[in-house]
Amino acid sequence: MPKVHNWQIGREMNYPYPQAFPRRQFAFVFNINRCIACQSCTMACKSTWTFSKGQEHMWWANVETKPYGGYPQFWDAKILSLMEQANPGNQQWSGRPSNDKKKPYGQFDGKTIYEAQNMLTPDSARVLGYLPTDEEWNLPNIFEDNPVGKRGVKNELDKEGTALPEHKTWFFYLARICNHCSYPACLAACPRKAIYKRPEDGIVLIDQKECRGYRKCVEACPYKKTMYRGNTRVSEKCVACYPRVEGKDPESGGQPMETRCMAACIGQIRMQGLVKMNNDGTWAEDRYNPLYYMVHVARVALPLYPQFGTEPNGYYIPPRWVPRDYLKQMFGPGVDEAIERYSYPDRELLAVLQLFRRSNRIIFRYEIKEGPKVYEATLRGRKVTMYNDTVIAYGQDGKEIFRTQVEEPVHVRPNKHANSI
Repeated sequence: MPKVHNWQIGREMNYPYPQAFPRRQFAFVFNINRCIACQSCTMACKSTWTFSKGQEHMWWANVETKPYGGYPQFWDAKILSLMEQANPGNQQWSGRPSNDKKKPYGQFDGKTIYEAQNMLTPDSARVLGYLPTDEEWNLPNIFEDNPVGKRGVKNELDKEGTALPEHKTWFFYLARICNHCSYPACLAACPRKAIYKRPEDGIVLIDQKECRGYRKCVEACPYKKTMYRGNTRVSEKCVACYPRVEGKDPESGGQPMETRCMAACIGQIRMQGLVKMNNDGTWAEDRYNPLYYMVHVARVALPLYPQFGTEPNGYYIPPRWVPRDYLKQMFGPGVDEAIERYSYPDRELLAVLQLFRRSNRIIFRYEIKEGPKVYEATLRGRKVTMYNDTVIAYGQDGKEIFRTQVEEPVHVRPNKHANSI
């Protein structure tokens, strides 16, 4: 099996095919701290792509409540358990987060799903995985809003109230779509080579004419974002709304637009982008691309389960109130630094966070014009200062898309509209 470099786990690993990278990569950042589980993203995707016969239980985009929720149920607990069985007690990270772009989170010394595949039967399997039962796909909202209470005590939540940095009673919403991984497990597992990554944007697609419905992709994807359609007997998955990304949506004017799930997000948790790639698979320097800034400069956004080895291109700003051990298993070793930076944002990060969901156009570059100091105080013993800077977003054609300010403007309803509801 060829060796490829995976910068998210900080080392080379086995993968069934030699490494090859697109010119630009579809990627996104979700800010979990803002998600309210309104399911607007879920329904936007459903009404666009999976509303037909045979797709009733198919949710390419979903929001699940952690730690108990999951679609399919227990998807992450099950694959983590399999990885532990393959390499008992050794699924560990070494080193520390650093500025090294080839290992920014340290090094994962355990086995990825490509390196632990030999515990599968038959031996020809290329990826460690499992096929969910029909029942596990049935309840996409199971355990919604169910919190965790005292460890080891059933049916009892914490009675002392809550206070940061961690809550004793907690849950959070995890919005998910296909991560369009750099090393997709679905692509690796397909014996028909019916799955491919597009060289222009790294979007992972299934060729419906080539697929024979073996469900090897469903078994292999650790995030369970490839799904089998019974009435057509082929697999389907998120297509990243590629006509919008290509600028072919009639509304786009030829410029790349965000996917339907991103554009529908009323919680303003999502930002999508296209990042430039180096020949070695790392992200090319693009200092004022907002995604590059959040992942590699501010380092507030982390990949989802990097230890799987797929190098997912979905990144998350972790929730502040959740026990750190849980978050480190989910997002890797950079959690403490990411939460610290997000909790006390500097001037630039505060401005970049205003870019989320101000437009349905993909932002390729931002610029900040400094404004006056508008607030100064002490937060949990630390001095915080806020400036009313203006942040300007530019599209692929270099033209301004919009500009917005850090301080939220206040709009006063005219008297003639009072009590008009």
